[in-house]
This record gives sequence, structure tokens and C-alpha cells, in this order.
Amino acid sequence: MAIYQIKTTQKLPITLQAAWDFISSPYNLETITPDDMGFEITNGVKPDDKMYAGQIITYNVKPLAGIKMEWVTEITHVENLKYFIDEQRFGPYSLWHHQHHIKAIEGGIQMDDIVHYKIPFGPLGQLMNTLVVKNKLKQVFDYRHKKLIELFGTL
Repeated sequence: MAIYQIKTTQKLPITLQAAWDFISSPYNLETITPDDMGFEITNGVKPDDKMYAGQIITYNVKPLAGIKMEWVTEITHVENLKYFIDEQRFGPYSLWHHQHHIKAIEGGIQMDDIVHYKIPFGPLGQLMNTLVVKNKLKQVFDYRHKKLIELFGTL
């Protein structure tokens, strides 16, 4: 059983409150997701909605080859101004556990993402991760990094 991990870190010249206000709004996921992913929230999340533990978010996404999939995540943990965790309930992964951490640093904030994921289909899934999935996830997180710099600048 292969469980993979992605870790990213980014520093932004904004306040802890500004960072939290942005990342704790599920609506902003669309802003930091590449257009070719076809990301669309489907359960009526509004721009001013803030996430909370137990919240279910449903959306459509096209993670590979333009194939549309439904994805359901639950926000399982939230600690205001510190972190939240989303976990996939239904979607393309056997496991998706995504931690979003923020902390104040000199001149701004540091954002850390830690994702643990598992691909279904045993050895075939492992091969798919090596050939496609790992690179696609890297592209998504690279896009987010660039988009956040566009929105907030860099340290």
C-alpha cells in the first residue's frame, strides 16, 4: 500500500487575519485552481461563507484528460488563524488528507500544505502516480503558489 505525501511552503507579505480570511473561504478554491481543472463548487457555497468543522463541500473537477468527476470533501478540523484539514469523502483518491497551516512570521505569514494521498487500483495506481498524478498535483500546487504571489506579493 503506497501512501504519497506532498509538502509545500509559501511566505506572503500579508497579515495572519488576511491569510485566514482568504484560505478559510471555500469559494476561493476556484481562484487558486488552474482553469483546465474545470473546478466548480456545486453545493451553493457563497463568497462570504467561512468553513467550519463538519462542512461538506461538493464540486466538479477535471483532474485528468478533461474527464469530469464529482468530488466531495469534508472539513474535519478547524482552528481559527492556525489550520484546517479537508478530507475527501468521495472522489478520485482512495485517501486524500490535506492540512493547511498558517503562522505569523517576520514581515507576513508562512503557509504550509501537507497532503497525504493514495491512488486506487494497487500497482496500476502506483504506476499512474509515477506517470501522471504526481506531476499533475505538482502543477496544481505550482499554480497556487504563482496565483497567491499575484494576489498578495512575496516575501
